[in-house]
Amino acid sequence: MPLMNKIESASLPPASSVHRWPAARTALTGFFALDGFLFAGWVVRIPEIKAQVHASPALLGLALLCVSAGAVAVMGPIGRLCVRFGNHAVTVAASVLLCLAVALPPLTHSVLALGLVLLVFGAGYGAMNVGINSAAVDFVAAARRPVMPAFHAAYSLGGLVGATVGGLLTSVLTATQYLGLLAVGGLVATAWAALPLLRHPVPRARRDDAPPSSANTASAASGVALLVVLLGVVALCDAYGEGAMADWGALHLRQDLHAAPGVAAAGFALYSATMTLGRLSGTRLVERFGPIRLLVGGAALATVGMTAAALSPTLPLALAGFLLVGLGLSNIFPLAIDRAGALRGPRGVATASMLGYGGMVAGPPVIGFLAQGLGLPVALLSVALLVALSGVASLAVRRKTTA
Repeated sequence: MPLMNKIESASLPPASSVHRWPAARTALTGFFALDGFLFAGWVVRIPEIKAQVHASPALLGLALLCVSAGAVAVMGPIGRLCVRFGNHAVTVAASVLLCLAVALPPLTHSVLALGLVLLVFGAGYGAMNVGINSAAVDFVAAARRPVMPAFHAAYSLGGLVGATVGGLLTSVLTATQYLGLLAVGGLVATAWAALPLLRHPVPRARRDDAPPSSANTASAASGVALLVVLLGVVALCDAYGEGAMADWGALHLRQDLHAAPGVAAAGFALYSATMTLGRLSGTRLVERFGPIRLLVGGAALATVGMTAAALSPTLPLALAGFLLVGLGLSNIFPLAIDRAGALRGPRGVATASMLGYGGMVAGPPVIGFLAQGLGLPVALLSVALLVALSGVASLAVRRKTTA
């Protein structure tokens, strides 16, 4: 029997648990949306906080790296805590930490203090991501439906709403007032979602995380570890592209294709909207084509789109490329995390997430370095190259799981 099938069929939930799934799904969807909403609420206030701490662009960049550093640092330990205490309890605790931490940045008055606070914020964000994704992996196994993209669509929608609301209230509330209200509202939402999640836990899928006791189990364990790393590489390549689009996409339209500021912003909005649309339709696409075909097809679509967007001499073709990139990338990260979690539970989610965040952290500065010497259009081709690599890694996963 293929390795992936052995692991995924290790445990199936009893039929009596069916009535609990709607409550658990609603609660998990709420946590995903809250995660995106809180993060977007912080992002739209960065300019105001930058001025408050008198940070230069370079120092602000270092402070912002603390978010990623805090997230990556806790992902491994949080995966182990999920195994010990359960995904749902860790998710609720991480949400409380994230809600409290989001109110702290506007209370700082130096770059050093801001960096320390952002380490805490990043830790809450990283812990929340491992917790909710691990819980979602268990839900997918229990429901026997590939609904992971739908959960990530909730995150995307939460981010879009958070950015919109935060932007509209910029002239009405100070950063301290707005992020303070965000913290209070987040704690209320956490309490609302925590009750059904803790009262009606989704059965945890059984996986063999015990130390190997024979040569055969040792070989199987090493095979699982390699698959998780390959899926982490898929997540890394996708996150590299997402980070590049967020930081450099609009600038490419403005600088290289001379788009008006509003059109450049609309280009990124088009990319974000198509990514959300792709995730909303992800469950049906997985059911029809299977996860590996969707990973490979998405990588191919995003590669073509990014190549067109980077090399196009005309604005309409570049915008069409942005649309394809959004659709292509939309389900790669959710499916990679889902597959890693199906193989190794919270530890698999943590490993793939750490690699994924590595790509998101590395992407913008690497593209900046390449753009300095080769120009931004050529630098953006690195996104197409890595996304194509994610498709190759997905094919390697399929070969190993069917061997």
